[in-house]
Amino acid sequence: MTILVTGGTGKTGRRIAARLQTLGHAVRVGSRTGAPPFDWADRATWGPALDGAHAAYIAYYPDLAFPGALEDLRAFTEQAVEAGVARLVLLSGRGEALAEAGEQVVRESGVAWTIVRCGWFMQNFSEGYLLEPVRDGVIALPAGDVAEPFVDVDDIADVSVAALTEDGHAGMLYELTGPRLLTFADVAAELSKATGRDITYVPVTAGEYAAGAAAHGVPPGEIELLTMLFTEILDGRNAYVTDGVRAALGRPARDFTGFARDNAAVWVAGG
Repeated sequence: MTILVTGGTGKTGRRIAARLQTLGHAVRVGSRTGAPPFDWADRATWGPALDGAHAAYIAYYPDLAFPGALEDLRAFTEQAVEAGVARLVLLSGRGEALAEAGEQVVRESGVAWTIVRCGWFMQNFSEGYLLEPVRDGVIALPAGDVAEPFVDVDDIADVSVAALTEDGHAGMLYELTGPRLLTFADVAAELSKATGRDITYVPVTAGEYAAGAAAHGVPPGEIELLTMLFTEILDGRNAYVTDGVRAALGRPARDFTGFARDNAAVWVAGG
């Protein structure tokens, strides 16, 4: 019984794959370096990756809000069902109309499905495009004073593994957030407290953000996506918390303070 984890080397995918392997499940890591390789941009790789899989975790790259994502997701879902996949778990985003359209594709697949709809990842500060700015001591983003209930990727992984391996999660939409709202200024204060360093948040325009991201080596396509998400999604529409982690797992979501404390060494250059 093989489980395909697309995006298997990404923030959520690698955690999910590791948990599944620890539980004794056969895991196929869906990535360009996997065996067989899997690439969202190359549909010829989908069939071999799906062959023999009974469940699949779907993390679309670069994002469900990206042009062409819906068409890819529809084609992949149809191919997965034809290959015999009986359970689908989709990683989705809060407040994104195109992501919700993708959710509907999975709902209509004809097999068991679970939607894991998530807020902004805490790990964007420790593993992603915000790591170097935090190390530099300045988080410059076009986010104003909007609040966000940042969610821990480890919570996302735990919910996804439960949905892939346990009964009781089919047909469920779990909207995952952290337990409280934080502005980016609040985040900077939390990171400063955890590290003992002076880390500040500076609101900037979208153009200023794009230029700064490029200077930090963020790829152009990712800059375009992030700028779109900041300017179109981070407008206050998601400024509320949900109880999805507790609904799925019976425990509270992890708070940002614990995340910052546990990752403090990462924000020291070379840490």
